[in-house]
Amino acid sequence: MVTTPFWWEGVWPIEIPHPGKLPASADVVVVGSGFTGLSAALTLLKHGRSVVVIEARRVAEGASSRNGGMFGDLLKPSVAELIARFGTRMASRLCCEVRDALARFPAFLEEDGIHCDFERVGRITGALSHAQLDGLLREADALRRLTGVDYEVVAKSDLAAELGTDVYVGARLYRHHGGLHPAKYVGGLARRVLAAGGIIGESTAFLSFEATREGFAIRTSAGAIRARDLIVATNGYTGTAERRLRRRLIPVTSYMIATQELPADLMATLMPRGRVVTDTNRLLCYYRPSPDRKRILFGGRPAYTKISPQQSAKRLASYLHTLFPALASIPLSHSWFGMIAYTFDRLPHVGTVDGFHYAGGYCGSGVVMATWLGNKVAHRVLGNAEGATAFAEIAHPTHPLYHGRPWFLPLVQAWYQAADLWERRV
Repeated sequence: MVTTPFWWEGVWPIEIPHPGKLPASADVVVVGSGFTGLSAALTLLKHGRSVVVIEARRVAEGASSRNGGMFGDLLKPSVAELIARFGTRMASRLCCEVRDALARFPAFLEEDGIHCDFERVGRITGALSHAQLDGLLREADALRRLTGVDYEVVAKSDLAAELGTDVYVGARLYRHHGGLHPAKYVGGLARRVLAAGGIIGESTAFLSFEATREGFAIRTSAGAIRARDLIVATNGYTGTAERRLRRRLIPVTSYMIATQELPADLMATLMPRGRVVTDTNRLLCYYRPSPDRKRILFGGRPAYTKISPQQSAKRLASYLHTLFPALASIPLSHSWFGMIAYTFDRLPHVGTVDGFHYAGGYCGSGVVMATWLGNKVAHRVLGNAEGATAFAEIAHPTHPLYHGRPWFLPLVQAWYQAADLWERRV
């Protein structure tokens, strides 16, 4: 078992020409080379701005090349929660914007010639109790009333045609959701940025910045650079240089494993329709076939603090084998992790802090939304009407006792474990 992402096999590292010395100035400096930063850079370049992207590691080495590669159009808070916080109109705008982001995504890939195994295979969400299934379907009904997005109910008697497990009592199906290869996707973004004339500086740490009359004076480990505008797109890897933003983003470690290649008949039994899958556990788990349908990729939060890939593999495999006992004798080929970012209200956000622009806090659903909001941030820099987004109109909360170190996550994990046990009994 190796401890690098399965997604890197055959496509990593992304070849980035060394830019030499950073230019003395640029129209825009973008910090972070994931989905957000690269999509923002690409939009700016298409509008004639000079852009330098700086990345502390290798390009896209963070969560953008480590995630499950699943896409959809769901927010973490329920419709009822959103209405209670913001009112029906804003709740509708938020949900409809996520819907529109996914609707636009395939055209974006086609326009930019990015090939990344994008496929609308459908998403199954399995319920572990009848009470959870009722809640899942009530939420889907409420969302349909706001957005018009339809869903299907999969009864227990029909689940065998979808999944080779008897753990779930029923499920919800969204046919327009699916999966892609995240490393191929972010690699395609990086190559489009370079082709459009952007500069990407790898192994370049963002050390500090100072607002000036002309924009920003930025200090990096590769030297100083001036910029009219600054975009910070570091999400779960936000550092101390962005102190006020760091207080609004909660880094959470997300873990994944991959099985070795499985016999074709076993894959056809376990995942006959190639769906991507989530379930109603609060301690999130998600799984899917690899794009070539030869392995099962399984992810989740076996711990809310950092543990070794060996420990996380053991914990994730335990639940995988509960779902699919036939995999108990199948070795794992990969175990890896990455840092995502949650927010205190469990919503993505766009805004400005200390004069710079940012987007982040995707709460584990960043493939589409990071692309969408990276584009929005770019248009906000340009001063275009296309920069309008409901996610810039809601307050981005923090907590007076939080300064960037998520000391409370073990308490959250304990609460989720207890809630999962209780809800399965209902």
